[in-house]
Amino acid sequence: MSASEEFGHGTEAGDVVKGVSLAGKTAIVTGGASGLGVETARALLKAGAAVTLPVRSPSRGAEVAKSLSEDTGNPNISVAQMDLIDYASVRAFTDAFLKDHDRLDILINNAGIMACPLARSPEGYESQFATNHLGHMLMTARLAPALIKAAPSRVVCLSSLGHRLSPIRFDDINFETTEYEKWTAYGQAKTANALFAVELNRRLSDKGVTAFSVHPGGIMTNLQRDMSDAEIKGMGWVDDDGNVREGFKTPAGGAATAVWAATSATLNGRGGEYCEDCHVAEPAREDIPFAGVQAHAQDAEAAKKLWKMSERMLGETFEF
Repeated sequence: MSASEEFGHGTEAGDVVKGVSLAGKTAIVTGGASGLGVETARALLKAGAAVTLPVRSPSRGAEVAKSLSEDTGNPNISVAQMDLIDYASVRAFTDAFLKDHDRLDILINNAGIMACPLARSPEGYESQFATNHLGHMLMTARLAPALIKAAPSRVVCLSSLGHRLSPIRFDDINFETTEYEKWTAYGQAKTANALFAVELNRRLSDKGVTAFSVHPGGIMTNLQRDMSDAEIKGMGWVDDDGNVREGFKTPAGGAATAVWAATSATLNGRGGEYCEDCHVAEPAREDIPFAGVQAHAQDAEAAKKLWKMSERMLGETFEF
């Protein structure tokens, strides 16, 4: 049995990189100052990669980077300022990165927000879509030259089981004509993450860049920061005593599938797939409520339409 076949729900990110060498490889992990991002960066550093963490708070990022460097013995970690909902900052980060690096082997689009009150980007876009999808698309597309130069390279987009909550609402992405509903908005954004991987892979796979989306699993992190204790309990995520429900993962467990998608040779030639528990996911089934991928998150035509609409929203066209 291969190592990949042994991986599953209980696998942690460190398990995935045992025996894997990323020496000489360069990686970027968004959202690397907390939760899954920390554990993702830790695994990549342990495998020998040089890791850049673009973060909203450079001071917080520097503290994390120092801790990770000491823990892994790998000093090749750097921090840069970037806020995904501030597209000027995304452009500034990518310009600076490309000035110093001509190659990017691994890009993990891990950062995100979830179920937050209605907020809008400076352009007027709904914040979950603007942050989770548009910000990552802008960054990824602008970094494409370095990904192509490093080919074979990989892009991993964190989606979620939450993609089941909504397809892309092409007629009202920004909740301008319909009432805002935070979980619908989150579901749409997570569908967008999966569809972005589908279309990015279609556009770049012949240049040696492979893209995947992943569901990390249920994890209690600061992603829940906009939810009240009562709401978290009402979702069934914790019991009356505040204990996390059975089946939830540790942050290191939640990082495993992204690290696997970024490094596993078993995924060669399988770009565009949605992965969970260190495997390519099966199509969603009604009798299995917490696994599988809905067809709307793998729809190639919807992915093309989303790309074009996103280019218009960003005011930038990406040709590779």
